[in-house]
Amino acid sequence: MKYFKIVAICVLVFLMTSLTAFGEQKAPVAAGEKISVAVAANFISAFKEIAAGFEAKTKIKVEGTFSSSGNLYSQIINGAPYDLFLSADEERPAKLNKDGLADTPLIYAKGQVILWSANKDFCKAKAWQNALKNDKIKKIAIANTQTAPYGTSAMKALEKVGMWTELQNKLVVAQTIAQSFQYASTESVDAGFCALSATASPEGGKGCFYVINEAPEVIQSACILKRTTNRAAVKKFVEFLSSPAAQEIKIKYGYR
Repeated sequence: MKYFKIVAICVLVFLMTSLTAFGEQKAPVAAGEKISVAVAANFISAFKEIAAGFEAKTKIKVEGTFSSSGNLYSQIINGAPYDLFLSADEERPAKLNKDGLADTPLIYAKGQVILWSANKDFCKAKAWQNALKNDKIKKIAIANTQTAPYGTSAMKALEKVGMWTELQNKLVVAQTIAQSFQYASTESVDAGFCALSATASPEGGKGCFYVINEAPEVIQSACILKRTTNRAAVKKFVEFLSSPAAQEIKIKYGYR
């Protein structure tokens, strides 16, 4: 009888220990886990490096879809199955949260608008305003001011210096800030309003640029979408976005 009592006590202790450990354990991330992220176009290069570092560390695959923040927002409210939204503004993630579609947003980067040209002679002018007033400048790319936050910021800079109306017949509208840089780097336009992150690319280093101090800083916010079925994995990636490794990559691409 004494033997059976000892066995029973041991079994009870084992069960209590197991239950305690289970209660303290965080939701596990399954092997081969994958998350889908809607990413603002300005953040493409930085995102790809950050995602690669995260995948190497966790074995969780991160798939990005790149477009303007406005286009991605429209996709999300129409049911697109993203797990996470990396917007180039604060307004859209805040609205998703208010409407019950996303968790509380967090700021993951702060960006800067620049005026970039493949022609280095473009930057010989004293200021960017003078460069744009050159009669030889016929086409200037700008991201869609309704759907791309960097385009909105560039527009506000032009309005501030009184050139928005004046330049209307020269502006070529790109769907994203990445496309605005593409137009400028392929010389389809004489210059383009771009993100500072573009200068970290091989193509970006070949041209010249002005920092547009008159353009409001672009504060970029992220939010986990309520519909995600991969919450544990998504949270791990969000945590990684604030890690020293990710921060180093963001600084490399001109983000704060």
